[in-house]
Amino acid sequence: MAALYATYRRDLDAAAARVALGSQLAQTPCGVIEYSSFGAGPALLLVHGGGGGIDQTREYAERLAAAGLRVITVSRFGYLRTPLPTDGSAAAQADAYACLLDTLRIERTAIAGASAGAPSALQFALRHPRRCTAVVLLVPALYAPRPEGSPAAPLPRGVRALFGGPPLADFALWLAASAVRLTAGDDAERQRLARTLAQPIPIELRRPGLRNDFDVMSSLGRYALERVHAPTLIISAANDHLLVNAGARYSAAHIPGARHLELPDGGHWWIGRNEQVLAEVAAFARRP
Repeated sequence: MAALYATYRRDLDAAAARVALGSQLAQTPCGVIEYSSFGAGPALLLVHGGGGGIDQTREYAERLAAAGLRVITVSRFGYLRTPLPTDGSAAAQADAYACLLDTLRIERTAIAGASAGAPSALQFALRHPRRCTAVVLLVPALYAPRPEGSPAAPLPRGVRALFGGPPLADFALWLAASAVRLTAGDDAERQRLARTLAQPIPIELRRPGLRNDFDVMSSLGRYALERVHAPTLIISAANDHLLVNAGARYSAAHIPGARHLELPDGGHWWIGRNEQVLAEVAAFARRP
């Protein structure tokens, strides 16, 4: 037991150091925003999902930068070093992205939002259309009509308890990641799954953002999808959560010209489909 705890503490310290890699702070009219920058070329703003921060998107940003893009990652409101303001709505997050782009002197960009980052990515396309060259929505947590009385937020059962609960949540995630890592061997995608499971550690640095995400997703309404004029790519997986798939299909049906790539498997983290997803995103973001 002592050896197990020592290993856990070592990994916890490593996680605390990991979140600071590449971290920069921008002082903007919308407040302090944490970001990282990778590569050169056409701009792509990469927006993380629930439990994230700039560390969640780092691995993808490095790969996309190697494909010829200038990738900006951002910690959304309440995550890591970006404070949670009074207004944490998806619309306010989108305006904060515009403020960050102003500070970085980036006039136009493609934007990719994953999971709980999709609402603010879509709001960016709606609120700042002249600055948005393309939209990518990855396994998006978005609105779809639902039967009366059904839950509004596309969240699997137990997620709120895990991320909103006591410090034992860190240990639970660490145990799950360790179990996957031990059985993964040379399987790159299972090793990626292990990293994904461990990434939210330490949760305490993300708790305000997680709670804000729960509030945003619990009150999701229908956006004016017909007013999204930027080229749009939606990627989902057929075996993901039913509400995530419903939102992806509904958005694809109502955004003019949207392309919907529904993967046959891979789940919410598109396991086994990472190379395909990265190639699709890179090509779509680079298009004129």
